[in-house]
Amino acid sequence: MSKKTPKTAAPKSGLLDRVKTPTDLKRLSETELQDLCHELRAEMISSVLQTGGHLGASLGVVELTVALHSVFDAPRDKIIWDVGHQSYPHKMLTGRRDRMDSLRQEGGLSGFTKRSESPYDPFGAGHSSTSISAALGFAAARDLGAEDIGEVLAIIGDGAMSAGLAFEALNNASGRNTRVFIILNDNEMSISPPTGALSEHLKVLSEAENTQKTIFETLGISYMGPVCGHDFPALRTTLKSARELSQGPVLIHIRTRKGKGYLPAEQAEDKGHGVSKVQAESQKQTGVNAPTYTNVFSKTLIEQAQKDRRICAVTAAMPDGTGLKAFAQRFADRCFDVGIAEQHAVTFASGLAAAGMRPFCAIYSTFLQRAYDQVVHDVALQSLPVRFAIDRAGLVGADGATHAGAYDIAYLGNLPNFTVMAAADETELQRMVVTAAHHDVGPISFRFPRGSGVGRELSNDPMPLEIGKGRVVREGRGIALLSLGARLAEVEAAYDLLKEEGISPTLVDARFARPLDRELILQVVDHHDALVTIEEGAVGGFGAFVAALLAEERRFHKGLALEQITLPVKMIEHGSVRQMRAQAGLDVAQIQERIRMLAQTIT
Repeated sequence: MSKKTPKTAAPKSGLLDRVKTPTDLKRLSETELQDLCHELRAEMISSVLQTGGHLGASLGVVELTVALHSVFDAPRDKIIWDVGHQSYPHKMLTGRRDRMDSLRQEGGLSGFTKRSESPYDPFGAGHSSTSISAALGFAAARDLGAEDIGEVLAIIGDGAMSAGLAFEALNNASGRNTRVFIILNDNEMSISPPTGALSEHLKVLSEAENTQKTIFETLGISYMGPVCGHDFPALRTTLKSARELSQGPVLIHIRTRKGKGYLPAEQAEDKGHGVSKVQAESQKQTGVNAPTYTNVFSKTLIEQAQKDRRICAVTAAMPDGTGLKAFAQRFADRCFDVGIAEQHAVTFASGLAAAGMRPFCAIYSTFLQRAYDQVVHDVALQSLPVRFAIDRAGLVGADGATHAGAYDIAYLGNLPNFTVMAAADETELQRMVVTAAHHDVGPISFRFPRGSGVGRELSNDPMPLEIGKGRVVREGRGIALLSLGARLAEVEAAYDLLKEEGISPTLVDARFARPLDRELILQVVDHHDALVTIEEGAVGGFGAFVAALLAEERRFHKGLALEQITLPVKMIEHGSVRQMRAQAGLDVAQIQERIRMLAQTIT
């Protein structure tokens, strides 16, 4: 008889059980509040290890969160968390503790702050460096007479503080001279260690004998600190003093340890930034133990850089996530981490390209949105050969709508001079990296999804693609399927099921959204009754480009039926990637049904 695995004892939670809302904190003594911090940290570790999530940042702000909610009066006082990675203790103290087992799960709690989730989340988050701007907006509304707005607080990390948007807000805060509290959570980390002069300045401010005037005071913002973010009495005293004495904007500098209280996080290089189940989920879906798309990109780029010293790489504070950490280890002088500064990253890459280098700007699809003006004005307008490696294209799973890569095909494909590619699998990604490395006649992009590939054998010598040329994957009749990007595997699976029903379409991998393979597309539609485009991108992208081509060439006048399968015009809520694709109508069953219904209309 086998022994049952013993269950892990639940963390002690006597004080935590007494806290249903932040108001309950005000009934606890300072000693009890400190004990509560230990309970809160222990339960959060236990919970997040089961669900996955951004653990390290939340561990570092347990004392801060308890102090904030014991001193201020949310939800009347607006507590705005930047990014939201550090908001888990806040969620647990604001009526959501009993739902933490649903964190980042379909139908469950968001991994970020979310206005529709709780009145204690006055402003949603997901992308960095927005909190100060939002706080100033709330403060201005209060000063104009808006109801139910008391104090306004922004909690922002040292990594997020380096972004241009944060400095724009600081500049405006000084000019407005309105009462707002900016809490700088300085843990010397972003997702990766921060870079740049601000990081060094904050280190100087933390030295015991420092008497240097801070950059914040130079901007006209009162400065308090630094304060140890884990010295609960000192932290609480500082917050009370700021509340009682401050007139205009004040910045409170606290020092915390990301990952505090959980040894594996404290010892990890990223301080336990995230506990992720994406890799396992992806391998379960494909049934193979394939490398991630990110790793394929990284390895291929390194191989190309070994052959060409002009190749360099740019990341906006995400060398790990974008796969550039390995590149930096090999070519430190050719890899540039510019901090959380996507706008600067794109224009910086433009300067490299204008000077004759071959820059790869590696930014997630959702974060590239932050630099769209630079993509238009500094890259496309000048037709500079910047190479955009767009990771996390499509739906990304537990991070949800804030991190979905839905719009890049549309927002890049509508720009003149742009070559826009999408990899159907890992071998296609290899070839697109090589294609981009050799492309010097304008900007070029290639997109690829989060997670593992489909199990194709990687090439030892990938060859560049011919620009604007797709490939026929399977020959058929009646209906033509024109797929762009990594949903080709689902389309092939739907194809096999349809074939059993007597429906045998032609299947084409378009490879390029711009320029379209006009010759192949027109040839296909001239020999079929209907065309279906499939992409994991927003309406207005690849399918719209194909429709415009067909209208221009007057193919609709001949009775051609066109079906476009895209992401729907709505925000897809968080869940597993499989669940999100089902919500979006991009799983095998729904693709099969769309094609089956179309087949019935043309027979």
